[in-house]
Amino acid sequence: MPEPAVALTDIVFSWPGRAGLSLACPTFGMARGESVLLIGASGSGKSTLLSLVCGIVVADGGSVAVDGTDIGALRAGARDRFRAERIGVIFQQFNLLPYAHVSDNILLPLHFAPERRARAGDAGQAAARLCAELGLPRDILTTQAGRLSVGQQQRVAVARALIGAPPLIVADEPTSALDAATQDTFLDLLFRQTEAAGSSLLMVSHDERLGARFDRVVRIEDIVTTESRAA
Repeated sequence: MPEPAVALTDIVFSWPGRAGLSLACPTFGMARGESVLLIGASGSGKSTLLSLVCGIVVADGGSVAVDGTDIGALRAGARDRFRAERIGVIFQQFNLLPYAHVSDNILLPLHFAPERRARAGDAGQAAARLCAELGLPRDILTTQAGRLSVGQQQRVAVARALIGAPPLIVADEPTSALDAATQDTFLDLLFRQTEAAGSSLLMVSHDERLGARFDRVVRIEDIVTTESRAA
């Protein structure tokens, strides 16, 4: 039986300091190739859970396995390398380098991920192909990212996450600033590209209307309990 894409077991986590959020997640998992929408209100722990899955933060207890690897057991440097190799992240604010060209932004993860770079083949051609498939103009690769529209920045962020076909794509509220029609177009592109790459997709949102597009919808309150600690 293949390893799951994501498996969280007996997770306990608290943000450092006297005030903040503590979180517990007894169990959560995703199959390989599955698309899951994680629904929850602001402050419900969605972004914290994504940070745990990506290894940006480490649980105080329990295990977080991604693609069969317990990332909590890795040292910080190894965890960063694993994330670069195995996880493509689409941030809510896109996190593009505004003065760098679009091509530099898309190819950035490959500088830290030799296996992913090898899977991409000719990286320049791979970036150009992704841009074309995402409906971006031919000459956009030489444009500074800060000069793009919001919709174009979003698609460049998707291309950066997808290049080199990482097994897991994680998206944090990527449609929050879009109207309904643009949301549909964006999700069409995202699903088409993740399916072509054979990647699993974990996306968080507060918008329940998106649920019909996914294999499974999970409500954050069904898998996580949180507590705000006073200062």
